[in-house]
Amino acid sequence: MFEARHTMDVPTAMSGDGTSEGGNGTSEIGSGWFAPPREPAPGTNAEADPANRQATPVPSPRPTASPREAERAVEAPVHKPSLSHYAHLPQSDQPPSPDAVLIRRTMAGIADVADQVTSYFYALLFVRHPYLRPLFPAAMDAQRDRLLKALLTAAEHIDNTPVLVAYLQNLGRGHRKYGTRPEHYPAVGECLIGALSKYTPGVWDAETEAAWVRTYTKISQVMIDAAAADELRAPAWWFAEIVSHDLRTRDVAVVTVRPDQPYPFVAGQYTSVETPWWPRIWRHYSFASAPRSDGLLSFHVKALPAGWVSGALVHRARPGDIIRLGPPTGSMTVDHTTDSGLLCLGGGTGIAPIKALVEDVAEHGAQRSVDVFYGARTDHDLYELDTMLRLQQSHPWLSVRAIVDRQPHRLPDAVREYGGPWHEYDAYLSGPPGMIRSAVDTLRSIGIPSERIRHDAVEELVLAQ
Repeated sequence: MFEARHTMDVPTAMSGDGTSEGGNGTSEIGSGWFAPPREPAPGTNAEADPANRQATPVPSPRPTASPREAERAVEAPVHKPSLSHYAHLPQSDQPPSPDAVLIRRTMAGIADVADQVTSYFYALLFVRHPYLRPLFPAAMDAQRDRLLKALLTAAEHIDNTPVLVAYLQNLGRGHRKYGTRPEHYPAVGECLIGALSKYTPGVWDAETEAAWVRTYTKISQVMIDAAAADELRAPAWWFAEIVSHDLRTRDVAVVTVRPDQPYPFVAGQYTSVETPWWPRIWRHYSFASAPRSDGLLSFHVKALPAGWVSGALVHRARPGDIIRLGPPTGSMTVDHTTDSGLLCLGGGTGIAPIKALVEDVAEHGAQRSVDVFYGARTDHDLYELDTMLRLQQSHPWLSVRAIVDRQPHRLPDAVREYGGPWHEYDAYLSGPPGMIRSAVDTLRSIGIPSERIRHDAVEELVLAQ
């Protein structure tokens, strides 16, 4: 059984952001499509005039590379992409359009061969357009899943305009830091169609191809327009100097940085980070505090055995080192127009955005109940608990409970056993994927509606490792 400890019982410390790759619970799905080794300086325009951009139809696949050549171009195995983590997105009540029917029929046809489709897609891209290969990370094992997953996710929601546009706009803005240009999109679309047609011979026809061309043209134009609009408001990325590096445990560090220019964000959001030791590889980390008057940003990073970025940030980074930050993103933020209580679950470094949310509520001066359940495998892993206890001493509306258990998914069980009722609370979850999945099920079972349970995408955490 887990061991529950009320706030003042455990004088230790705690930290966090999120899970795989030490992030906030997200990795960058669909990101890294085009990540050149050199990018324009922030604020400069290396693309065509946005006002003159038009939707570019995707050409039909051309027989530049034979299947044998394409298959030889891919060496490493890939993991099968899954769209299951987008099941929480609202679905359209309208009957599917003819294009949506054809798109989904194609996706059903590749369900069992998604890894082969992904490999073949990249093979076509690099054989037909070899100038793009240097723009991708040297190691493609984790990257491969993301592009195809992003494209298929967008295609799946082709009839749900609010969901589709919001998803694609965020994707388009995020891709600015890779140096993505409008002329890259037709090449990607051409190879996507080439890969899909090869692995769905039983359902692929001219009508299906036309549906995919229309769909991809729509997808790419939304992303291009979002990037162009964002270019007028913010840089593609920020340089940030590490000003402090606090090793809290053997594998957890609190890294504080100073951006080279103002960096606007909201408590509960996260950003992507690139280190100088692994160019073109970005990982997500939550902000570990609400916006500060001194402009500094802090992240809680847990080094994982296979985590290139997290390992570098924990064991190699030092004050004075320069990293790069992508734009802020994420919707796990507090609605300050209501006075609903907040139920917050933070597992491991997932405590980072939870701490930021608590500070955000405090700064707004609202007397709303905030209950925090902070989970870790051992007492030693509660590296940020001292900070949370000090916050509790300062704010009578805050309750903090430390839960120690070897099984992180047991943290939600503590919510069921302590406190409540929670049905009128807004819930915020950050931590390992298993914990989040378990917590969603538990919170629903005790009466919290799904629309009041907030967390960032779960399956993306796995890809961040």
